[in-house]
Amino acid sequence: MLKEAEAWLATRSWSVTDRPLHRILAAKRASGQTVSVVLPALNEQETVGDIVAVIRHDLMQQVPLVDEIVVVDSGSTDRTSEVAAAAGARVVHRDDILPRIPAVPGKGEVLWRSLLVTTGDIVCFIDADLKEFSSDFVSGIVGPLLTDPGVDLVKAMYDRPLGAEANSFASGRTAGQGGRVTELMARPLLNMHWPQLAGFVQPLGGEYAARRSLLEQLPFPVGYGVELGMLVDALHLVGLDALAQVDVGVRKHRHQDGQALGRMAAAIYRTAQLRLARGHMIRPVLTQFERSTDGFEPRTYSVDTEERPPMAEIAEYAERKVA
Repeated sequence: MLKEAEAWLATRSWSVTDRPLHRILAAKRASGQTVSVVLPALNEQETVGDIVAVIRHDLMQQVPLVDEIVVVDSGSTDRTSEVAAAAGARVVHRDDILPRIPAVPGKGEVLWRSLLVTTGDIVCFIDADLKEFSSDFVSGIVGPLLTDPGVDLVKAMYDRPLGAEANSFASGRTAGQGGRVTELMARPLLNMHWPQLAGFVQPLGGEYAARRSLLEQLPFPVGYGVELGMLVDALHLVGLDALAQVDVGVRKHRHQDGQALGRMAAAIYRTAQLRLARGHMIRPVLTQFERSTDGFEPRTYSVDTEERPPMAEIAEYAERKVA
């Protein structure tokens, strides 16, 4: 299996420079496919506007690559919605999408619901907390889907500097310690249980694009396990050769604290566990500790285990496609 992953690396891993923008645009015109960009957002007023503005300027006004930008606000208490709308995005609130199914907190929930409010044949997901954003993140991962009909899902790969490391790239220092949950949880799980996927540099990265025809067939873990779940399920549904990755440079973003990473890791482990053994499962919890004036106090959190069914099974989505 590892040899299969190595062979895949040689044929399905590219750089953003491998597909010039004019080639991608020519392929888009020839195929007639449309592209939607979705930003799931929760309290990202500091960064979401700049991301939307860059995509609009570079890939809508300068060249017609992106057809729509949708920010799905999952309950922000700051000015995320206002900033995103002012920058030119269409803003939709999570709770207004498919209201007959009560929404639950979680990134995967937002991505799942976004399929109902977007129209693109290709859907590109971009996290809303990125700093110093480059439109290469979009064109890089959309490019293979427009130019190669055999590719169904493309993940971005990049360096992920942690904290002060971000300033060291200018001097040429290699810094990639930002993907802590990836290295401590996701990568060992993939190597042990799905070695075909061992070649993915950033399996948990939030920047990826896929054909709607694939996304609508996948279940969506509602929380942090969505990226790993989607990768594993896509492998089984369309095969390794339909998956790819593109190097887009450096990703800078806001980092979570250690306890938040622990909750993310628990959700990712549970997502993997559910895919390894479907059977009688209890809803797990994770207990962490915080120091108080009386010593260490336990804080217990439920681990996201709920999953949304493939969107193709939702009546409202089927009706919209018919219409």
